[in-house]
Amino acid sequence: MKNNVGGIDKILRVVAGIVLIALAATNVIGVWGWIGVVPLLTGLVGWCPAYTLFGMNSCPMKKS
Repeated sequence: MKNNVGGIDKILRVVAGIVLIALAATNVIGVWGWIGVVPLLTGLVGWCPAYTLFGMNSCPMKKS
């Protein structure tokens, strides 16, 4: 697995995941909020299967 999630994208995924999980845990938005586990994990791991499927990459280009 090659990293395809970088920088600000990682931060936004982690924050969104934590917010959704917190709202679900406090019964503010219901059970569907547990879907926040997905962006949280993809942000922490740095790899998104959907990005791979669509050929996307938000990591900065490495200089050779």
